[in-house]
Amino acid sequence: MFEQAYTELELIDRHMLVLKFVVERGPIGILKLSDETGMQAHKVRYSLRILEQNGLIKPSQQGAVAGDSVASFLQAVEERYGSIRKLVDDIENTEKSIKN
Repeated sequence: MFEQAYTELELIDRHMLVLKFVVERGPIGILKLSDETGMQAHKVRYSLRILEQNGLIKPSQQGAVAGDSVASFLQAVEERYGSIRKLVDDIENTEKSIKN
């Protein structure tokens, strides 16, 4: 029941890590990202594609660079974290009440 949610969170975590490296070290290419993150190149490539589709990175001759919408995205993420934490707390509280 929770496997799909866990898988999605792992994927988001991976995308966020790639975004972090692009913002901090860009321009940066797939091979360097793969080396520095320890991720397989095909996973880095997929994350870069998703980030580019969302306007968070841009390709350049030297590698990926941060896109124009990173700041607004990070603000939205911060707001979503609160909602996600509350939802997880609600699930945990319901689970505890079932046990009692």
